[in-house]
Amino acid sequence: MFIDRANITIASGSGGDGSVSFRREKFVPRGGPDGGDGGRGGDMILVAETRMRTLLRFRYERHFAAEAGHPGGTNQRHGKNGKDITITVPVGTVVFEVGIDEPLVDLSRAGMVAVIASGGRGGRGNMHYATPSRQTPRFAEKGEPGLRRELRLELKLLADVGLIGLPNAGKSTLLAHVSAATPKIADYPFTTLEPQLGVVRVSDERAFVMADLPGLIEGAAGGRGRGIDFLRHAERSRVLLHIVDASGGFAGELDPWEGFLTINREIGLYGTGLEGLPMLVALNKIDLPAAADYLPDLTRNLEHAGYRVFPISAVTGEGLPPLLYAIDEILRAQEALEPAPSAPMRVTIQRARRELEITLVDEGLWEVTGTTVERVFAITDLDSEEAVDRMQHTMERLGIFTAMRERGVKEGDKIRIHGVQLTFME
Repeated sequence: MFIDRANITIASGSGGDGSVSFRREKFVPRGGPDGGDGGRGGDMILVAETRMRTLLRFRYERHFAAEAGHPGGTNQRHGKNGKDITITVPVGTVVFEVGIDEPLVDLSRAGMVAVIASGGRGGRGNMHYATPSRQTPRFAEKGEPGLRRELRLELKLLADVGLIGLPNAGKSTLLAHVSAATPKIADYPFTTLEPQLGVVRVSDERAFVMADLPGLIEGAAGGRGRGIDFLRHAERSRVLLHIVDASGGFAGELDPWEGFLTINREIGLYGTGLEGLPMLVALNKIDLPAAADYLPDLTRNLEHAGYRVFPISAVTGEGLPPLLYAIDEILRAQEALEPAPSAPMRVTIQRARRELEITLVDEGLWEVTGTTVERVFAITDLDSEEAVDRMQHTMERLGIFTAMRERGVKEGDKIRIHGVQLTFME
Protein backbone atom coordinates (compact mmCIF):
# COMPACT_ATOMS: atom_id res chain seq x y z
CA MET A 1 0.00 0.00 0.00
CA PHE A 2 1.41 3.38 -1.02
CA ILE A 3 0.95 5.97 1.75
CA ASP A 4 2.41 9.41 1.06
CA ARG A 5 1.05 11.43 4.01
CA ALA A 6 1.16 10.76 7.73
CA ASN A 7 0.88 12.60 11.03
CA ILE A 8 3.05 11.55 13.96
CA THR A 9 3.80 12.82 17.46
CA ILE A 10 7.39 12.88 18.67
CA ALA A 11 8.92 13.83 22.02
CA SER A 12 12.57 14.22 22.90
CA GLY A 13 13.74 13.11 26.33
CA SER A 14 13.79 15.41 29.33
CA GLY A 15 17.11 16.04 31.02
CA GLY A 16 17.88 14.26 34.25
CA ASP A 17 17.74 16.20 37.52
CA GLY A 18 20.91 17.40 39.16
CA SER A 19 21.87 15.79 42.46
CA VAL A 20 22.03 17.31 45.95
CA SER A 21 24.72 15.55 47.97
CA PHE A 22 27.76 16.25 50.16
CA ARG A 23 31.07 14.49 50.54
CA ARG A 24 31.35 12.04 53.37
CA GLU A 25 35.03 11.37 53.95
CA LYS A 26 36.88 9.98 56.94
CA PHE A 27 38.56 12.73 58.95
CA VAL A 28 36.70 15.40 56.86
CA PRO A 29 33.80 16.39 59.12
CA ARG A 30 32.46 19.06 56.79
CA GLY A 31 32.72 17.79 53.24
CA GLY A 32 31.60 20.14 50.47
CA PRO A 33 28.82 19.68 47.92
CA ASP A 34 29.45 17.00 45.32
CA GLY A 35 26.10 16.49 43.58
CA GLY A 36 26.58 15.56 39.93
CA ASP A 37 24.75 16.81 36.86
CA GLY A 38 21.80 15.02 35.29
CA GLY A 39 22.18 13.32 31.92
CA ARG A 40 20.97 14.88 28.71
CA GLY A 41 17.65 13.68 27.28
CA GLY A 42 17.66 11.66 24.08
CA ASP A 43 17.17 13.35 20.69
CA MET A 44 14.50 12.51 18.11
CA ILE A 45 16.23 11.95 14.77
CA LEU A 46 14.90 11.40 11.24
CA VAL A 47 17.08 9.69 8.62
CA ALA A 48 16.31 9.50 4.88
CA GLU A 49 16.55 5.93 3.65
CA THR A 50 16.43 4.76 0.02
CA ARG A 51 15.00 1.33 0.88
CA MET A 52 11.79 2.86 2.20
CA ARG A 53 9.25 3.74 -0.51
CA THR A 54 6.18 4.67 1.51
CA LEU A 55 5.02 6.17 4.81
CA LEU A 56 2.93 3.07 5.53
CA ARG A 57 4.74 2.41 8.81
CA PHE A 58 3.31 5.58 10.30
CA ARG A 59 -0.26 4.47 9.74
CA TYR A 60 0.27 1.99 12.60
CA GLU A 61 3.06 3.66 14.59
CA ARG A 62 2.33 7.28 15.39
CA HIS A 63 3.92 8.09 18.75
CA PHE A 64 7.66 8.15 19.36
CA ALA A 65 9.47 9.24 22.53
CA ALA A 66 13.18 9.32 23.34
CA GLU A 67 14.54 8.28 26.72
CA ALA A 68 14.93 10.82 29.52
CA GLY A 69 18.33 11.53 30.98
CA HIS A 70 19.21 9.87 34.29
CA PRO A 71 19.66 11.90 37.51
CA GLY A 72 23.12 12.93 38.65
CA GLY A 73 24.79 11.01 41.44
CA THR A 74 27.01 11.56 44.44
CA ASN A 75 30.72 12.21 44.19
CA GLN A 76 30.15 14.45 41.14
CA ARG A 77 28.92 11.55 39.04
CA HIS A 78 27.19 12.60 35.84
CA GLY A 79 23.84 10.97 35.08
CA LYS A 80 23.59 8.70 32.04
CA ASN A 81 22.36 10.39 28.88
CA GLY A 82 19.02 9.23 27.47
CA LYS A 83 19.06 7.11 24.32
CA ASP A 84 18.27 8.82 21.03
CA ILE A 85 15.42 7.55 18.87
CA THR A 86 16.18 7.30 15.14
CA ILE A 87 13.25 7.04 12.72
CA THR A 88 13.87 6.14 9.08
CA VAL A 89 11.73 7.81 6.42
CA PRO A 90 11.80 7.58 2.60
CA VAL A 91 14.06 9.90 0.65
CA GLY A 92 11.89 12.79 -0.50
CA THR A 93 10.01 13.21 2.79
CA VAL A 94 9.15 16.81 3.67
CA VAL A 95 8.54 17.45 7.37
CA PHE A 96 6.10 20.07 8.63
CA GLU A 97 4.95 21.02 12.10
CA VAL A 98 1.18 20.58 12.21
CA GLY A 99 -0.53 23.93 11.62
CA ILE A 100 2.53 25.53 9.96
CA ASP A 101 2.95 25.60 6.18
CA GLU A 102 6.70 26.31 6.17
CA PRO A 103 8.58 22.98 6.20
CA LEU A 104 10.98 22.20 9.02
CA VAL A 105 13.22 20.15 6.74
CA ASP A 106 13.23 18.52 3.30
CA LEU A 107 14.98 15.14 3.41
CA SER A 108 15.76 15.10 -0.29
CA ARG A 109 19.01 13.09 -0.26
CA ALA A 110 19.80 9.58 0.88
CA GLY A 111 21.49 9.56 4.27
CA MET A 112 20.31 13.03 5.30
CA VAL A 113 19.87 13.34 9.06
CA ALA A 114 17.57 15.79 10.85
CA VAL A 115 17.59 16.18 14.62
CA ILE A 116 13.93 17.11 14.73
CA ALA A 117 13.76 17.60 18.53
CA SER A 118 16.82 17.91 20.75
CA GLY A 119 16.75 16.37 24.20
CA GLY A 120 16.55 18.55 27.28
CA ARG A 121 19.74 19.61 29.03
CA GLY A 122 20.48 17.84 32.30
CA GLY A 123 20.11 19.83 35.50
CA ARG A 124 23.25 21.00 37.28
CA GLY A 125 24.10 19.41 40.61
CA ASN A 126 24.60 21.40 43.80
CA MET A 127 28.39 21.34 43.39
CA HIS A 128 27.94 24.23 40.91
CA TYR A 129 26.30 26.53 43.45
CA ALA A 130 28.87 26.64 46.20
CA THR A 131 30.14 30.18 46.86
CA PRO A 132 32.13 31.73 49.72
CA SER A 133 28.86 32.95 51.20
CA ARG A 134 26.87 29.77 50.41
CA GLN A 135 29.12 26.83 51.12
CA THR A 136 26.42 24.19 51.56
CA PRO A 137 23.83 24.70 48.80
CA ARG A 138 20.93 22.32 49.36
CA PHE A 139 19.39 22.61 45.92
CA ALA A 140 20.09 21.56 42.35
CA GLU A 141 18.55 22.21 38.97
CA LYS A 142 15.84 20.02 37.56
CA GLY A 143 16.36 18.67 34.07
CA GLU A 144 15.13 20.74 31.13
CA PRO A 145 11.87 19.31 29.70
CA GLY A 146 12.00 17.54 26.36
CA LEU A 147 10.30 18.95 23.28
CA ARG A 148 7.02 17.53 22.00
CA ARG A 149 6.04 18.10 18.38
CA GLU A 150 3.19 17.05 16.15
CA LEU A 151 4.57 16.48 12.67
CA ARG A 152 3.03 16.11 9.23
CA LEU A 153 5.10 14.01 6.84
CA GLU A 154 4.59 14.38 3.10
CA LEU A 155 6.38 12.17 0.62
CA LYS A 156 7.32 13.59 -2.78
CA LEU A 157 8.74 10.84 -4.95
CA LEU A 158 12.26 11.30 -6.27
CA ALA A 159 12.35 10.21 -9.90
CA ASP A 160 14.36 11.31 -12.91
CA VAL A 161 11.37 11.00 -15.25
CA GLY A 162 7.73 11.61 -14.41
CA LEU A 163 5.11 10.09 -16.71
CA ILE A 164 2.07 12.33 -17.09
CA GLY A 165 -1.01 12.15 -19.27
CA LEU A 166 -4.72 11.46 -19.31
CA PRO A 167 -6.04 8.22 -17.80
CA ASN A 168 -5.43 5.14 -19.99
CA ALA A 169 -2.86 6.88 -22.19
CA GLY A 170 -0.52 3.91 -21.70
CA LYS A 171 1.81 5.15 -18.96
CA SER A 172 1.73 1.90 -16.99
CA THR A 173 2.23 -0.18 -20.11
CA LEU A 174 5.30 1.89 -20.99
CA LEU A 175 6.78 1.54 -17.49
CA ALA A 176 6.21 -2.22 -17.51
CA HIS A 177 7.86 -2.53 -20.94
CA VAL A 178 11.05 -0.57 -20.14
CA SER A 179 11.59 -1.63 -16.50
CA ALA A 180 10.98 -4.49 -14.08
CA ALA A 181 8.05 -2.63 -12.48
CA THR A 182 4.68 -4.39 -12.52
CA PRO A 183 1.98 -1.70 -12.43
CA LYS A 184 -1.64 -2.66 -12.88
CA ILE A 185 -2.64 -2.58 -16.55
CA ALA A 186 -6.23 -2.82 -17.80
CA ASP A 187 -8.41 -1.51 -20.65
CA TYR A 188 -10.28 1.03 -18.51
CA PRO A 189 -9.30 4.43 -17.07
CA PHE A 190 -7.77 5.04 -13.62
CA THR A 191 -6.13 1.63 -13.31
CA THR A 192 -3.18 3.33 -11.59
CA LEU A 193 -4.32 4.66 -8.21
CA GLU A 194 -0.89 5.19 -6.68
CA PRO A 195 2.53 6.13 -8.11
CA GLN A 196 4.81 3.34 -9.35
CA LEU A 197 8.59 3.48 -9.74
CA GLY A 198 10.81 1.57 -12.14
CA VAL A 199 14.50 1.62 -13.02
CA VAL A 200 15.11 1.99 -16.76
CA ARG A 201 18.52 0.77 -17.94
CA VAL A 202 19.84 2.53 -21.05
CA SER A 203 23.27 0.88 -21.07
CA ASP A 204 25.59 -1.00 -18.71
CA GLU A 205 26.69 2.32 -17.21
CA ARG A 206 23.51 4.40 -17.47
CA ALA A 207 20.08 4.04 -15.88
CA PHE A 208 17.37 6.35 -14.60
CA VAL A 209 14.27 6.12 -12.39
CA MET A 210 10.88 6.53 -14.05
CA ALA A 211 7.67 7.24 -12.11
CA ASP A 212 4.25 6.30 -13.41
CA LEU A 213 1.92 8.91 -11.93
CA PRO A 214 -1.85 8.27 -11.84
CA GLY A 215 -3.76 9.79 -14.75
CA LEU A 216 -4.66 13.46 -14.53
CA ILE A 217 -7.97 14.99 -15.59
CA GLU A 218 -9.28 18.47 -16.18
CA GLY A 219 -9.48 20.28 -12.83
CA ALA A 220 -6.57 18.28 -11.34
CA ALA A 221 -4.75 21.44 -10.18
CA GLY A 222 -7.83 22.30 -8.14
CA GLY A 223 -7.88 18.87 -6.49
CA ARG A 224 -10.33 17.08 -8.78
CA GLY A 225 -9.66 13.36 -8.92
CA ARG A 226 -6.96 13.70 -6.22
CA GLY A 227 -5.04 15.72 -8.80
CA ILE A 228 -3.03 17.76 -6.30
CA ASP A 229 -1.82 14.57 -4.62
CA PHE A 230 -0.61 13.22 -7.96
CA LEU A 231 0.92 16.47 -9.20
CA ARG A 232 2.88 16.77 -5.95
CA HIS A 233 4.87 13.67 -6.91
CA ALA A 234 5.79 15.19 -10.27
CA GLU A 235 7.51 18.14 -8.54
CA ARG A 236 10.74 16.21 -7.96
CA SER A 237 11.04 14.94 -11.54
CA ARG A 238 13.87 16.25 -13.72
CA VAL A 239 12.12 15.47 -16.99
CA LEU A 240 8.41 15.12 -17.78
CA LEU A 241 7.37 12.57 -20.37
CA HIS A 242 3.89 13.40 -21.61
CA ILE A 243 2.15 10.28 -22.91
CA VAL A 244 -0.59 11.01 -25.44
CA ASP A 245 -3.04 8.40 -26.71
CA ALA A 246 -2.63 8.97 -30.44
CA SER A 247 -5.54 6.63 -31.25
CA GLY A 248 -8.22 8.94 -29.85
CA GLY A 249 -9.24 6.74 -26.93
CA PHE A 250 -11.56 3.73 -26.76
CA ALA A 251 -13.99 4.91 -29.43
CA GLY A 252 -11.81 7.52 -31.07
CA GLU A 253 -13.91 10.26 -29.47
CA LEU A 254 -11.03 12.01 -27.65
CA ASP A 255 -9.01 14.53 -29.66
CA PRO A 256 -5.36 13.83 -28.67
CA TRP A 257 -4.33 17.47 -29.22
CA GLU A 258 -7.06 18.75 -26.91
CA GLY A 259 -6.09 16.12 -24.33
CA PHE A 260 -2.47 17.28 -24.47
CA LEU A 261 -3.50 20.92 -23.95
CA THR A 262 -5.75 19.94 -21.02
CA ILE A 263 -2.91 18.31 -19.09
CA ASN A 264 -0.51 21.17 -19.83
CA ARG A 265 -3.06 23.70 -18.56
CA GLU A 266 -3.35 21.80 -15.28
CA ILE A 267 0.43 21.74 -14.90
CA GLY A 268 0.57 25.50 -15.45
CA LEU A 269 -2.22 26.10 -12.93
CA TYR A 270 -0.53 23.93 -10.31
CA GLY A 271 2.66 26.00 -10.47
CA THR A 272 5.65 25.11 -8.22
CA GLY A 273 7.91 25.13 -11.31
CA LEU A 274 6.43 22.06 -13.03
CA GLU A 275 5.76 24.04 -16.18
CA GLY A 276 9.48 24.87 -16.45
CA LEU A 277 10.71 21.27 -16.55
CA PRO A 278 11.93 19.78 -19.83
CA MET A 279 9.10 17.87 -21.52
CA LEU A 280 9.19 15.23 -24.20
CA VAL A 281 6.00 13.97 -25.88
CA ALA A 282 5.41 10.32 -26.69
CA LEU A 283 2.55 9.62 -29.10
CA ASN A 284 1.49 6.18 -27.93
CA LYS A 285 -0.58 3.38 -29.49
CA ILE A 286 0.68 3.92 -33.04
CA ASP A 287 0.11 0.17 -33.50
CA LEU A 288 -3.65 0.87 -33.61
CA PRO A 289 -5.20 1.76 -37.01
CA ALA A 290 -7.04 4.80 -35.60
CA ALA A 291 -3.71 6.49 -34.77
CA ALA A 292 -2.98 7.04 -38.46
CA ASP A 293 -5.84 9.55 -38.65
CA TYR A 294 -4.43 11.75 -35.90
CA LEU A 295 -0.65 11.40 -36.22
CA PRO A 296 0.12 13.91 -39.04
CA ASP A 297 -1.76 16.89 -37.58
CA LEU A 298 -0.85 15.99 -34.01
CA THR A 299 2.87 15.75 -34.80
CA ARG A 300 2.79 19.02 -36.73
CA ASN A 301 1.02 20.88 -33.89
CA LEU A 302 3.41 19.58 -31.24
CA GLU A 303 6.56 20.32 -33.24
CA HIS A 304 5.26 23.79 -34.06
CA ALA A 305 4.81 24.34 -30.31
CA GLY A 306 8.48 23.42 -29.78
CA TYR A 307 8.20 19.85 -28.43
CA ARG A 308 10.31 16.85 -29.40
CA VAL A 309 7.87 14.17 -30.51
CA PHE A 310 8.35 10.40 -30.41
CA PRO A 311 5.73 8.09 -31.98
CA ILE A 312 5.80 4.85 -29.96
CA SER A 313 3.93 1.70 -29.11
CA ALA A 314 4.31 0.78 -25.45
CA VAL A 315 2.87 -2.65 -26.24
CA THR A 316 5.18 -3.68 -29.12
CA GLY A 317 8.19 -1.55 -28.15
CA GLU A 318 8.23 0.31 -31.47
CA GLY A 319 9.99 3.69 -31.22
CA LEU A 320 11.13 3.20 -27.60
CA PRO A 321 14.97 3.21 -28.04
CA PRO A 322 15.13 6.75 -29.54
CA LEU A 323 12.84 8.00 -26.76
CA LEU A 324 14.97 6.49 -23.98
CA TYR A 325 18.19 7.83 -25.50
CA ALA A 326 16.65 11.30 -25.75
CA ILE A 327 15.68 11.19 -22.06
CA ASP A 328 19.18 10.08 -21.09
CA GLU A 329 20.66 12.88 -23.20
CA ILE A 330 18.68 15.49 -21.24
CA LEU A 331 19.65 13.92 -17.91
CA ARG A 332 23.33 13.88 -18.88
CA ALA A 333 23.19 17.56 -19.77
CA GLN A 334 21.52 18.38 -16.45
CA GLU A 335 24.09 16.38 -14.49
CA ALA A 336 26.94 18.26 -16.18
CA LEU A 337 25.47 21.60 -15.10
CA GLU A 338 24.39 20.66 -11.59
CA PRO A 339 26.58 22.10 -8.81
CA ALA A 340 27.65 19.87 -5.96
CA PRO A 341 25.00 19.75 -3.23
CA SER A 342 25.61 22.55 -0.72
CA ALA A 343 22.94 21.68 1.84
CA PRO A 344 24.39 19.96 4.93
CA MET A 345 23.75 16.26 5.38
CA ARG A 346 22.93 16.79 9.06
CA VAL A 347 20.67 19.55 10.34
CA THR A 348 19.33 20.34 13.79
CA ILE A 349 15.92 21.97 14.07
CA GLN A 350 16.17 24.50 16.87
CA ARG A 351 13.41 25.08 19.38
CA ALA A 352 11.23 28.04 18.45
CA ARG A 353 12.12 31.00 20.65
CA ARG A 354 9.24 33.04 22.06
CA GLU A 355 9.62 36.54 23.46
CA LEU A 356 8.37 37.52 26.90
CA GLU A 357 4.62 38.21 26.96
CA ILE A 358 2.60 39.37 29.96
CA THR A 359 -1.16 39.04 29.43
CA LEU A 360 -4.03 40.06 31.73
CA VAL A 361 -6.24 36.96 31.90
CA ASP A 362 -8.72 38.15 34.52
CA GLU A 363 -8.82 40.91 37.09
CA GLY A 364 -5.74 40.43 39.24
CA LEU A 365 -4.55 37.39 37.24
CA TRP A 366 -1.68 37.57 34.73
CA GLU A 367 -0.25 34.97 32.35
CA VAL A 368 3.51 35.25 31.80
CA THR A 369 4.93 33.31 28.83
CA GLY A 370 8.20 33.22 26.92
CA THR A 371 11.07 30.81 26.31
CA THR A 372 13.42 32.23 28.94
CA VAL A 373 10.97 32.67 31.82
CA GLU A 374 9.40 29.24 31.25
CA ARG A 375 12.80 27.56 31.19
CA VAL A 376 13.81 29.27 34.45
CA PHE A 377 10.66 27.88 36.08
CA ALA A 378 11.02 24.43 34.55
CA ILE A 379 14.52 23.82 35.95
CA THR A 380 13.70 25.20 39.43
CA ASP A 381 12.84 22.85 42.28
CA LEU A 382 9.86 24.75 43.71
CA ASP A 383 9.95 22.64 46.87
CA SER A 384 13.35 24.11 47.77
CA GLU A 385 13.35 27.54 49.39
CA GLU A 386 16.95 28.11 48.29
CA ALA A 387 16.13 27.20 44.70
CA VAL A 388 13.12 29.52 44.63
CA ASP A 389 15.23 32.33 46.07
CA ARG A 390 17.79 31.83 43.30
CA MET A 391 15.03 31.78 40.68
CA GLN A 392 13.75 35.15 41.92
CA HIS A 393 17.23 36.65 41.71
CA THR A 394 17.58 35.29 38.17
CA MET A 395 14.24 36.77 37.08
CA GLU A 396 15.17 40.14 38.59
CA ARG A 397 18.53 40.06 36.80
CA LEU A 398 16.88 39.20 33.46
CA GLY A 399 14.49 42.16 33.81
CA ILE A 400 11.37 39.98 34.00
CA PHE A 401 10.05 41.58 37.19
CA THR A 402 10.71 45.06 35.77
CA ALA A 403 8.72 44.18 32.64
CA MET A 404 5.87 42.89 34.79
CA ARG A 405 5.74 46.11 36.81
CA GLU A 406 5.76 48.19 33.62
CA ARG A 407 2.90 46.08 32.24
CA GLY A 408 0.81 46.89 35.33
CA VAL A 409 1.30 43.92 37.65
CA LYS A 410 0.78 45.07 41.25
CA GLU A 411 1.61 43.57 44.63
CA GLY A 412 -0.91 40.92 45.55
CA ASP A 413 -1.78 40.07 41.92
CA LYS A 414 -1.65 36.45 40.85
CA ILE A 415 0.82 35.47 38.14
CA ARG A 416 0.77 32.17 36.26
CA ILE A 417 4.02 30.90 34.77
CA HIS A 418 4.56 27.45 33.26
CA GLY A 419 1.37 26.16 34.83
CA VAL A 420 2.28 27.42 38.33
CA GLN A 421 0.29 30.21 40.02
CA LEU A 422 2.09 32.52 42.44
CA THR A 423 1.42 35.78 44.24
CA PHE A 424 3.47 38.80 43.18
CA MET A 425 5.17 40.44 46.15
CA GLU A 426 7.48 43.43 46.14
